[in-house]
Amino acid sequence: MHDLLRLNQLSAGYGEAIVLFDISLSLKQGRALALLGRNGVGKTTLVNTIIGVTRQRTGTIHFAGQDLTRVIPETRAQAGIGWVPQERNIFKSLTVVENLTAVARPGPWTVTRVFDMFPRLAERKNNLGNQLSGGEQQMLAIGRALMLNPKLLLLDEPTEGLAPIIVEELLRALQRLFREEGLSAIVIEQHARKILEMTDDAIVLERGRIVMAETSASLLAHPEKLEHHLGLSTAG
Repeated sequence: MHDLLRLNQLSAGYGEAIVLFDISLSLKQGRALALLGRNGVGKTTLVNTIIGVTRQRTGTIHFAGQDLTRVIPETRAQAGIGWVPQERNIFKSLTVVENLTAVARPGPWTVTRVFDMFPRLAERKNNLGNQLSGGEQQMLAIGRALMLNPKLLLLDEPTEGLAPIIVEELLRALQRLFREEGLSAIVIEQHARKILEMTDDAIVLERGRIVMAETSASLLAHPEKLEHHLGLSTAG
């Protein structure tokens, strides 16, 4: 199986500040990667570098056989990289349906399939984005990314700040995407144990560097490793 995404000796940051140092990793088609680490270690910067909105200093990015190192963000999206940022960035003045169809690209993901994944959105299909709860907005942000029919989905803290019942609903949807749909993904998530249960591989960042790269199953079997690097157990 060929690598879908490959980063080689990547360094990047913002302006003159370098946040990531010598990042090398690969992700194969159909696998999901958990991106773990304490706050401020470079997790979001790594995702932002993959989509092309940081200042890349060194290294290369290859995706689906293409060299994307110097390619603008719009072209990366067209190549098949979907992104769900922390801020969600939905169109608040458009309805749920309009949000989904505004960015749609041909492929298996349709409005009907998104509504099947998130029944709450179907119930509110004519509501404006600013009339949705925080959890519903997050579902819409994920659904909108799916409507791009991506080869790779990047998710930055998809459950942050949401009520526990909504967190569970979102995590069930992500598990379906990763396990049943086989969608390749990189996900930053604060619920370490829960995200490790549904991903294949995991990396831990410290101070902008990869300090651990293992299978998710291995980290679940050895929670002391997360305790050491993250200061929390897999119950966190």
